[in-house]
Amino acid sequence: MKKERLVVIGNGMAGVKCVEQIYDLNPDAFDITIIGSEPHPNYNRIQLSKVLQGDTKIDEIIINDWKWYEERGIRLFTGEKVTKADTVNRRVMAESGLKVDYDKLIFATGSSAFKPNLSGVDKEGVTAFRTMADCETMIQASTKYKRAAVIGGGLLGLEAARGLLNLGMEVSVIHNATYLMNRQLDVPAADLLKRELTEQGMQFLLDKRTEKIIGRKRAEGLLFTDGSKLAADLIVLAVGISPNTAAAAASGIKVNRAIVINDYMETSAPNVFAVGECAEHRDIVYGLVAPLYEQGKVLAQRLVGAAAEPYKGSVPYAQLKVSGVDVFSVGMIRDDEAQTAIQTFNGINKTYKKVTMRSGKVAGAVLYGDSSEAMKLLELVKKSASVSALQTAAQDNASSSGFDRCAAMPDDETVCACNAVNKATIVNAVCAGGLKTVDEVRDKTKASGSCGGCKPVVAMLIDYAQKSGGSSPAAEPPICGCTELGHAAVKEAIGQMGIATAKEAMIKLNWSKPEGCGLCRRALRYYTKEHEPAPRTAAVTVGPNGAVRNRGWYMDNTVIGNELIEQLDRLAMPHTVRISVSAGPAYPIGTLVHDFGIAAAPAGWEVYAGGYAENPVKQGKLISIEPTEEAAIGVVLSCLQRYRENANYGERVWKWLERHGLQRLRETVLDLNERDGLLDRLLAERQTERLNPVLVEGMGS
Repeated sequence: MKKERLVVIGNGMAGVKCVEQIYDLNPDAFDITIIGSEPHPNYNRIQLSKVLQGDTKIDEIIINDWKWYEERGIRLFTGEKVTKADTVNRRVMAESGLKVDYDKLIFATGSSAFKPNLSGVDKEGVTAFRTMADCETMIQASTKYKRAAVIGGGLLGLEAARGLLNLGMEVSVIHNATYLMNRQLDVPAADLLKRELTEQGMQFLLDKRTEKIIGRKRAEGLLFTDGSKLAADLIVLAVGISPNTAAAAASGIKVNRAIVINDYMETSAPNVFAVGECAEHRDIVYGLVAPLYEQGKVLAQRLVGAAAEPYKGSVPYAQLKVSGVDVFSVGMIRDDEAQTAIQTFNGINKTYKKVTMRSGKVAGAVLYGDSSEAMKLLELVKKSASVSALQTAAQDNASSSGFDRCAAMPDDETVCACNAVNKATIVNAVCAGGLKTVDEVRDKTKASGSCGGCKPVVAMLIDYAQKSGGSSPAAEPPICGCTELGHAAVKEAIGQMGIATAKEAMIKLNWSKPEGCGLCRRALRYYTKEHEPAPRTAAVTVGPNGAVRNRGWYMDNTVIGNELIEQLDRLAMPHTVRISVSAGPAYPIGTLVHDFGIAAAPAGWEVYAGGYAENPVKQGKLISIEPTEEAAIGVVLSCLQRYRENANYGERVWKWLERHGLQRLRETVLDLNERDGLLDRLLAERQTERLNPVLVEGMGS
């Protein structure tokens, strides 16, 4: 069968990441062509500052070298500027005369450095800081000249300034706001950063606005709106970016601030998509790595025909090392946006932390000097978690060493948000490959390979994995003798590859036995939602109103019990689940020794999870006390959905709860947004699943 032709305009991080994911999902899906405007293979633009600073060579920031394209049969055209696409005849045209036909087209044209409307901006000695060529221009200038001025006190401008200092130049940073990095930091954090950078040798002119670049043949300095001047031989522009939309606009594709896309990265033209900094989703243009990669993942799944969740937007955050200082920022941090929930400062260690809240929910955070809590705070902001969760997180962080924090971290907790790498992947790579450095982990897993902000946590995980002797639960045993893969690896592969049946899973995941065995067949059918009828076990509990059998389930006639029967009747579970409902102390039914227990109490309804009456006997743990029957039902159902999504096939509730973590389950199901999401998914899946090995028992009220 002839492959479809996929053309990608743009050889940057977003477009090539999407191609990587397409290739991983189905390497035979497309005949792929990539057209890039720069004369290089795909490289990490975020690491350009390290090249400028002299810490890294240009070839060390290459993500995919020339050989990578050749090995995958990808045609790569470099140094080509695409001018338009003929969306009727499906053809891409470049300035050089190059023409490439396509069946599917992706615009991943990225953005360019914003060029302010200043007199003299085109003079020799003026450069942006966006590409490898810009780096080379600045390095060459440093060999002839000594005075540099950087216009822009954001992240990019400060990184450029740090690099120029390393090159031996005198550097002044001009910023039109009253404090540095005003989009990512608050005033206290910015003051700390300014103090640190001043000690490093930078000079700052804050609240200054440039009127023009002065000089005759080449730049000689800056004139400001207040009439003052600054002498400089090199002017670096770092005042923002502009999406590259000219080719899309010339193609008749809808463009606003950027190329307008829907939740599946589709543009206004058929079979034409867009990802990255050139794309505008729900009126937002993202300029950070993680959202761009999230968009690419959705598009990759869409193009290969895998089940794809719609892209609903991202929570932008910055976790970076600014001139040697760890900085993290997410969400609402200004005083006019949210209230301060936590604010701490350590003058000895030069660390600062601020967490904000809005309507009782975690709304934002700023970390300076120590970003080890970054991913935890990011998750709280994403969930709009209650501010009460901050106290637990703070206590855990204060009372634990780095080793203990790593041990307590769930296996599936994200460490590198840019590349979606979790703890288990990192620990497993360290244990299996004997990795010892952050760079080795980066090369193996891609963790810290983009913005590099997660390096401190990756370093802690390396130490943890080495000291734990490879005993991390990440190195899980195989499901059975038919495969070397464990439950977590199989679930991840099924989700990423869009596998729909157990048979397909055995083929694509290289099962040693074509038909598998009884154990793995049942597990694969559960993970692919191709469920077999499951045997039901039931026990009659006689209460004051007598036992009532309802559609095969034994249950006393209570409001809660009947509602649970209705909601759970068509849902499959990883293991048989028993739920007991008691109308109070007068009706003992073992709510503490069932998988889930609901008991009437003076304050409402107590909800327990993780009980077990066999060997080993386990006592259920209190999840919450809910004021109404409806709320208690919601907590149980959301717990069950979390169990269904996270547990391994055949794993009892108590065992899953010990692995998953009681506190983590509480944080999830007691967050109203999270709970609503779980209940929505449970309702949607109920329509397609057949049988439910759940037994509800109860005492009449």
